[in-house]
Amino acid sequence: MREGIGSWPKRPGLEKRDAYTVTDDIHRMQREVGKARGMLRAQPTGGAFHHVRIAPAGGLDDIVEHFWFIRWDLSGHAPQTRESLPHPNLQMVFERGSARIWGVHTERFIRVLEGCDRAFGVKFRAGGFRPFLDRAVSTVTEGSLSLQDVFGHDADALTGDVMACVDEHGMIDVATRFLSAHRPPPDGNTEIVAQIVADIADDRAIVRVDQIVDRHDIGKRALQRLFNEYVGVSPKWVINRYRLHEAIERLADGVDVDWTELALDLGYFDQAHFIRDFHRLVGRTPGEYVRSGAAARG
Repeated sequence: MREGIGSWPKRPGLEKRDAYTVTDDIHRMQREVGKARGMLRAQPTGGAFHHVRIAPAGGLDDIVEHFWFIRWDLSGHAPQTRESLPHPNLQMVFERGSARIWGVHTERFIRVLEGCDRAFGVKFRAGGFRPFLDRAVSTVTEGSLSLQDVFGHDADALTGDVMACVDEHGMIDVATRFLSAHRPPPDGNTEIVAQIVADIADDRAIVRVDQIVDRHDIGKRALQRLFNEYVGVSPKWVINRYRLHEAIERLADGVDVDWTELALDLGYFDQAHFIRDFHRLVGRTPGEYVRSGAAARG
């Protein structure tokens, strides 16, 4: 499971009752972060959803980007397919009967939701999980690990403790305490990598690896080795993915698009290369994606 679903009706008294499942200091510091990037639109078919993203507290903000929680109830409704684009982050994901650490996956994530269930995850900052792993993050790319593979027997009770919580606040408290107790010594490269990836994500003008090399005063080969070791994918891959995230955001605005201009803005040589990459990752051409949005709006 990866993150990315809508809204859930509030139940009276839930917030007051659940507040006692966490310690006051961590709970007070919990705050929601902005909307998820790279989520592909889904056809609305009813049901109830709750999706929240919470910034880390307890001194984990240097290694954790955010915690996320999803709950859905499709009782009496058809199953729903949810899709999201990949990010250059490792994630620790808890579901009913399962807990795994997922490396970067380079294709879009597709999940069919049905019934009533929930999932909780820790999205690490780019490079933030490398000190826990103690080997190149690229060794986990396109794959996953059990919690025991990384944390040993200390992880045996973690899944049960997380899933026993009644809401996301309790889950965050459990995960925060566990990671704080097991975090390795600081690694200066994690902040360097996180800053480079943040620059790529936030600055739409970055479309070439050479721009990163110049901005951060680092050799191209050294940059590639750093990304192999700490991120798990190449700098070029990260740039291309975030520029496609940018394309999805622009298309979601529902305005007329000049495809050639958009392709050039995103760093593509021409429109054909942009459409090819978009279709390969999203499963639809840009035009088909726009039309699917118009159909969903009615």
